[in-house]
Amino acid sequence: MRLAELSDIHSGYTARGRLDPLPEGGVPALQLRDVGTNGEAPGPDFQRYDLGKLSERYFVHGGEVVFRSRGEPNAAAAISGPLLEPVVVIVPLVIVRPDRDRVLPEYLAWAINQPDAQRRLGAEAQGTSLRMIPMAALEDLEIAVPDLSTQRRIVELDALARQEGQLLRQLAARREELVSAILGDAAKAADQKEIA
Repeated sequence: MRLAELSDIHSGYTARGRLDPLPEGGVPALQLRDVGTNGEAPGPDFQRYDLGKLSERYFVHGGEVVFRSRGEPNAAAAISGPLLEPVVVIVPLVIVRPDRDRVLPEYLAWAINQPDAQRRLGAEAQGTSLRMIPMAALEDLEIAVPDLSTQRRIVELDALARQEGQLLRQLAARREELVSAILGDAAKAADQKEIA
């Protein structure tokens, strides 16, 4: 099913000029640098800016997906909700508001981040030095939509697989440290025997 049939899609707020962070006050803003390149969920600490009065369409409250339309990779991240306060989304991020009766935000982000979907989006990319995915390409992206319980299981299994990968990387790093320490001790012991 086309992504546009499953969700409301529109660009984030276009700032008029440079954004200067405020120590307090203003509104929290979600920017490109806040969205992980592997689809990690952003937040919860966002810089705050004085942006005046903005349309509600530029804010996320939780339960949406944000998509990195520029740069590489063009990952999507689900906004876990509910947020403590509304957060404004800044261009080049795109806001995807899924029809929650048909698709989970976490599943939608997972589906957009799959290699096949990324290849299809990449084929539509524009620009050579700074890659950009046109809004129409995102709207036309075909997504498989199983029932909600299957979507939930897919998201849970994906989270477990990511956690397993992280634990395996930590294990490999610790094993390398251990081997290095053992070999270092062996070298010192052999050196002391030669001295004696």
